[in-house]
Amino acid sequence: MVEGFGVRVAAIDCGTNSIRLLIADIDGNNFREVHREMEIVRLGAGVDQNKAFDPAAIERTLAATQKFAGLIAAKGVQKVRFCATSATRDASNRQIFIDGVREILGIEPEVIPGTEEAELSFIGATKESDSALSPFLVVDIGGGSTEFVLGSSSVEHARSINIGCVRMSERHLNQLPPSAQSLALATKDIDEAIALAAAEVPFAQARTLIAVAGTATTVAAAALGLESYDRYSIHLARISAAQVADVAAMFAGMNREEIAALPYLHPGRVDVITAGSLVLARVMVATGATEFVASESDILDGMAWSLAN
Repeated sequence: MVEGFGVRVAAIDCGTNSIRLLIADIDGNNFREVHREMEIVRLGAGVDQNKAFDPAAIERTLAATQKFAGLIAAKGVQKVRFCATSATRDASNRQIFIDGVREILGIEPEVIPGTEEAELSFIGATKESDSALSPFLVVDIGGGSTEFVLGSSSVEHARSINIGCVRMSERHLNQLPPSAQSLALATKDIDEAIALAAAEVPFAQARTLIAVAGTATTVAAAALGLESYDRYSIHLARISAAQVADVAAMFAGMNREEIAALPYLHPGRVDVITAGSLVLARVMVATGATEFVASESDILDGMAWSLAN
């Protein structure tokens, strides 16, 4: 930690598709990023169908956790928080994974409910946003679930639905490019789930739609035509609904090799970005938003802020 700069914290967000680490120094409302890293581990592979973790997926994720533990120790972190989300909530054998994380990090990993996931995403996405742009609708498209959160300075309405890029890929879009029938079935599934969220979260009240996590930032990279993934160009970029529809249609027409050749795409997202971009496109339709703001600050940042209290 930089001397005199508050507390050094580490947050680990373990989702269905990726596990991510953020180390930051926080002093009051001042936030200084020290280290940020992601690994695609696909912990939730097969969970939608089997309701259990594959042993190989657990092994991959614990190996990444071990690597992160080394970084945490080397950086002199004072407080650590580990949160697992959608896939871990759904897995019947999650205790094996939880025990493994506890042994590595020496802390109790949290399997947080969708409501808390939504709240942390909202804090991370809006902490540094201009209040004049509120109310905000924060949409977090993950591997297993998507969170919708509405609020101005705090969460007023939230709903988590079991629609995510990994879940939809496994359920409907496991062939690339997908058939018209598969796309239609996926769209129907997504729209029905979004309707459940809309029944609890008044989308129309939002002035600004903020989309966080890898699907949204990858769609932004595609819309911006980036030659490589550049989080600084993506952060706070405004992407129109028409651009989202075009990017989703582009991915839906590409095979695995064509997607893998895109310079801004993380290799771990090759087989799930088609589903993820479809989810985002249907969100734009359902909310009526003309654009979204892409945010590189999300649940991970919200977790880090929570440790400073």
